[in-house]
Amino acid sequence: QVQLVETGGGLVQPGGSLRLACAASGSFFAIPTMGWYRQAPGRQRELVASITNNGGANYADSVVGRFTVSRDNAKDTVNLQMNSLKPEDTAVYYCNAKIVRLNGINDYWGQGTQVTVSA
Repeated sequence: QVQLVETGGGLVQPGGSLRLACAASGSFFAIPTMGWYRQAPGRQRELVASITNNGGANYADSVVGRFTVSRDNAKDTVNLQMNSLKPEDTAVYYCNAKIVRLNGINDYWGQGTQVTVSA
């Protein structure tokens, strides 16, 4: 069984910073990609940032220059540093990992953590 556990999130004022962390645990062979998605009320879930196990990162246009994704392959963790937060960043943020197990590669999700940007 594979589990993704997220920490971080909360309430922050516009212009502030938050850091999200996610740790994968369980039995698996590899995690080619880890990342973060978000879903605001009434909107579809969207990719925020992802990173491969060789460090290649991809960002949504709306967060370029403000958010930084990083991972520790030895610890199977991924982090999202969010700076210069805006009210439109308010959403539930979900950790995602594409994980290789005996039955192939599958998507796994964390439970979600709320990020609220408000004065």
